[in-house]
Amino acid sequence: MLVSCWSRRPGESTVSWMRWGSLAIALAALLAGAPRSAGAAIHALSSDPRLVSGGDVLVQVDAPREDASISIDLNGHDITGEFRRDRRTGALIGLVGGLTIGENTLNVSGHGVQADSLVLTNYPITGPITSGPHIRPFICQTQEFVLPDGTKLGPPLDPDCSAPTVIQYLYLPTGANALIPMPSTSRLPDDVSKTTTLSGLTVPFVVRVETSTINRGVYQSAILHDPSSEPTPSPFAPPKGWNGRLLAVEGFGCPGGWYIQGPAEGNLPGAATLLDLTRLGEGYATFENTLQHPANNCNAVLQAETAMMSKEHFIKTHGVPRYTVSAGCSGGSYTSLQIADNLPGMFQGVFISCTFPDPDGIAFSGMDGHLLTHYFTVTNPNGFSSDQQVAVSGYEGVKAWYDAANQAGRTDPVPGRVDVPGYNSAPWSPDVPVSERYDPVSNPTGARPTVFDWQRNAYGLDPETGFARRPFDNVGVQYGLQALNAGAITTTQFLDLNQGVGGYDVDDNYIASRTSGDLQAVRRTYESGLQLYGGAGLASIPVFDLSGLVGVTDSHGYHYQWFHFATRQRMIEANGNGANHVMWRGNAIPTAQAWQLFIQWVENVRNDGSEANQRTKVIRDKPAGAVDGCWPTSTQFVAEPQTFSRSPDSQCNTVYPSFAFPRFIAGGPLAADIIKCHLEPLDPGDYKVAFSSAEWARLVSIFPGGVCDWSRRGVQQRPVVPWASFGPSRYNLVFDITRPDD
Repeated sequence: MLVSCWSRRPGESTVSWMRWGSLAIALAALLAGAPRSAGAAIHALSSDPRLVSGGDVLVQVDAPREDASISIDLNGHDITGEFRRDRRTGALIGLVGGLTIGENTLNVSGHGVQADSLVLTNYPITGPITSGPHIRPFICQTQEFVLPDGTKLGPPLDPDCSAPTVIQYLYLPTGANALIPMPSTSRLPDDVSKTTTLSGLTVPFVVRVETSTINRGVYQSAILHDPSSEPTPSPFAPPKGWNGRLLAVEGFGCPGGWYIQGPAEGNLPGAATLLDLTRLGEGYATFENTLQHPANNCNAVLQAETAMMSKEHFIKTHGVPRYTVSAGCSGGSYTSLQIADNLPGMFQGVFISCTFPDPDGIAFSGMDGHLLTHYFTVTNPNGFSSDQQVAVSGYEGVKAWYDAANQAGRTDPVPGRVDVPGYNSAPWSPDVPVSERYDPVSNPTGARPTVFDWQRNAYGLDPETGFARRPFDNVGVQYGLQALNAGAITTTQFLDLNQGVGGYDVDDNYIASRTSGDLQAVRRTYESGLQLYGGAGLASIPVFDLSGLVGVTDSHGYHYQWFHFATRQRMIEANGNGANHVMWRGNAIPTAQAWQLFIQWVENVRNDGSEANQRTKVIRDKPAGAVDGCWPTSTQFVAEPQTFSRSPDSQCNTVYPSFAFPRFIAGGPLAADIIKCHLEPLDPGDYKVAFSSAEWARLVSIFPGGVCDWSRRGVQQRPVVPWASFGPSRYNLVFDITRPDD
């Protein structure tokens, strides 16, 4: 099942790649049937050859013919014997071990064979590769991690939180609905049930669960495997119950997701779990890592690196998957989206619900909302009615607005701040010792519990404070602009609000002036994919988006519908349309039906052997049933385009109106992708109300540099850098915090 490889690009003197996806599939077809040349091309199957981890790599050598005399060596040592010929393709496959840290050279030569070589750059299994230097403190939690049989993984072996690999077997008893530990691996239990996979094979419902540590996180994988009758899994002997498909399980959450390994994985029933009986019974393999769980690690760069290394390990253990998809709800939705977009080819589809585009977007909108709550409750508590406050916020009601505003706590490092009800500053895992935690008075050099500081390898450090650069910016933002133009607030209220709303300092203390975002941080938010772009990997894979957490109204926690539409809008702006994004909204969505359509879509694209580009394939291969719509009940599907509107202008919007957010009411885009706006001079023609001469003079004094020009792209706005690195890898290096002046 050789559908993924990394190889030399014609004309290049250094190693290049063929990403997981259509090019790899095309190569597999080529290997299967086309005449061979006299060359002996080398391909890394388990990872990009520049991004190898753990000291070994699965390699394919395209030998010209079976009777050719081929010699393969690694760093001058003959390893020909480690390769075996694939009967289907004729290629030689080998799991090459013994790589040293740094560059290694694999050479192929022989009589009648054109010599070839491949440089393999190897990194420790503890990382890092692309996420920058390990941030410390970092609290190991292997001793808390519960294994499938109820025992613990055990104490860490080193400061990078390593632990021994543990293999355990579970089985599903006949008539049961939960897996239990298997008493022996040499004999099947008498009450073991059977399952028929999507491949049509009936096998014992026995699941192999591997637990190990990768990139300082705890990795787990699950796959059907009968140890009593099958050999130990390998790329040359994958478990016969595996259907070739791989599911990445993402987590949820964000606040407190810093400085910890994580005591548990991000399994969320109803969204995705490692031991999902349905998926495992169908023959899927699953994998996850505690650092793909945002409640442990709210950093998309580190999540992507961890997923990359975890998938690499899976391939070296079981073989190359037919395809890999990712699933998650809430924090798992943006983990799926950001990894898929930032690492094109890593996933061949994402199945998401309760969607956000990224955690920074939650933080930015929360910071806007929190400034408003402070203004309305402290600065000017009697100046606006409740309805007027809601009109300025954009949300459906006060609860929705406050829930959103309180998400600013993930940017606030000051412990114990007293603010509006529900606000939680400085969110920490209880496992992080108080002695390690930042306090502006008692511990000013401590670790800072914010999304910005945990992402500091991408943002860099402010030389004046030593803290992470911060991208939030509200210079020129006219809060309440739409409310003013709609007549919901007066000109005096509009002026008072924008004069008094203020901004934040580096500790999230309220200040009178607006906040100017650090330009380096703004730029790298885009380049790194910490803010979802939508036009890299997401441009050419199926995206199936379920609302998942729609209440009777749009006030369910802070999982608002506008986040779904912002995600789609970014894809539209990056790709010209959102044809590869399907949205289902409602309280009673049949998730199983959605999954079947999603997988059919992924399969259709996988089986499309045409020469069309991948985006063309993903659009034209969409199943007929994979269309926008909503579910007023579990049996009633209304098929119609889903649009962002609070008005009853469609059947779905009548049932499920969607509401806005503060920066949208300030004139900003639905995509919510402009971090810092360009400014333009004030123009009376931009307002639907008239200002007196005194009011206009006051408005000019409030915005001396001008107001946001939302018709332009944002300051420093640019596409994501695919497969970006923040060190130590120099491949696609965007920024290296250890060499900030380079």
